[in-house]
Amino acid sequence: MVADPNREPATQRLQVGREARRWRHIRGRTLAEVGELSGLNVGYLSQIETGKAVPSLEALVSVAAALDIPTAWLLIESTHQPRVVRMADRPQVAGIAGSEATEVDAGTSPDLSIIEVATPSGGKTGVHAHAGHEHHVVLSGRWRLTQGEHVVELGPGDYLAWDPTVPHDVENIGPDTGRLLIIYPRHGRRG
Repeated sequence: MVADPNREPATQRLQVGREARRWRHIRGRTLAEVGELSGLNVGYLSQIETGKAVPSLEALVSVAAALDIPTAWLLIESTHQPRVVRMADRPQVAGIAGSEATEVDAGTSPDLSIIEVATPSGGKTGVHAHAGHEHHVVLSGRWRLTQGEHVVELGPGDYLAWDPTVPHDVENIGPDTGRLLIIYPRHGRRG
């Protein structure tokens, strides 16, 4: 098959100019200031920002230094919007021992699952085990986490990580409903 010389290449051009302009505005610098700091001509910088010129690697490094950012930041596409999950839109997941649980990330992360659990006083998971790494952040209440011969009591702001293949139990030992943030691999608990 013969390539069509009039056809545009399928590769997408990096948006270095857009990122350079965005960072220049964030840093509050003029083209003249970036030119002075980078040693590059203002006209050339303007062409870079408008996409009319593709900078060499040396020029890219100079522009990044003038903007006081890592060079790689000029190569990262920043137009992708962050994913937002409103609290009211969190899916409910099965809770244990009267707990209410919601999936904080609503499944948006391909590799992590983030669950917020609200457990009434005295509620506990019961001894269980599963695959993956598990992380706990206490949002409120007093908790007792038991794994083998290890027993740890945690309060607001405390963090615990463990290997959940070792049988473990989590219990709300406070007088009120307690809240935990639990983070584990997306398929860890289900695998």
